[in-house]
Amino acid sequence: MMQETYVYNQRIGDVLDNIRRVMIGKEEATTLSLVALLAQGHVLLEDVPGVGKTMLVRTLAKSLDCDFRRIQFTPDLLPSDVTGISIYNPKELEFEFRGGPILGNIILADEINRTSPKTQSSLLEAMEEKNVTVDGNTIALQQPFFVMATQNPIEYEGTYPLPEAQLDRFILKLKMGYPTFAEELEMLERTAGDHPIESIGAVMSREELVHIQEEVKQVYIDKNVQHYILNLVSSTRANAAIYLGVSPRGSIALMRASKAYAYIHGRSYVIPDDVKYLAPYVLAHRVILTSEAKYDGTTSEQILESIVKNVHIPIRKEFT
Repeated sequence: MMQETYVYNQRIGDVLDNIRRVMIGKEEATTLSLVALLAQGHVLLEDVPGVGKTMLVRTLAKSLDCDFRRIQFTPDLLPSDVTGISIYNPKELEFEFRGGPILGNIILADEINRTSPKTQSSLLEAMEEKNVTVDGNTIALQQPFFVMATQNPIEYEGTYPLPEAQLDRFILKLKMGYPTFAEELEMLERTAGDHPIESIGAVMSREELVHIQEEVKQVYIDKNVQHYILNLVSSTRANAAIYLGVSPRGSIALMRASKAYAYIHGRSYVIPDDVKYLAPYVLAHRVILTSEAKYDGTTSEQILESIVKNVHIPIRKEFT
């Protein structure tokens, strides 16, 4: 298994290098997106327009030879526009299912907070159960299946904030941020002619990706590291600034993400530093702050960073 893990770790490096040909200065967001994909989770990208959210998803899909679908969420979008609909065929005298964009491999749910809660909820079954139900019939989704949803944190007029139940379905919540002056200058130089995304091709097949996702499940996690995860999660439930702490689903998500992060870095085991690094990205969007904390301007990210600093990190001989 170690030799096979090494081979696939090299393939993951090829994917990251391919994405770097298009994305400039987004190393963290790129790596974490791949972490979520390998952990069979989904990502919520929250940032202002124009910083590369859509381009990251397109580049990832193209690098993996996956079927890319984009859903532009608008106030008039219906659940059937996402999942698909059954249409009567008079020639065959029966209904035929016409699949919606959710039946792709990598899905960009653009500006998800601009559509109604009813349409937002049409993603829930797909994201959690890996299937959709239309007219009483359950249709299994293709594998791999990965959703990256975006939302604009600036404009709230006419939007519908995601409920806690749906936020909990995203294994990671990320922000892209503005590029530095040097990064933006390089961006201008690269896009002066044809856009670099037009010149890249697939460096990993869908079958290889599915195999790697299965390999990630086999990454070893020690009991002490599991206890560390639970100590972090328990601290969110006892924090005075947090009204509602992280659920057990959050504990599982942090463990899965840590396994994927370890795998990307060529290890067949999780270390506490993996958990420590990922905790704010996995847990911050799963807590609800008290009214007092919100009034003081405290963010969930700040509280999670404080919790991570104060929770004891397990130390054993093999970790030193």
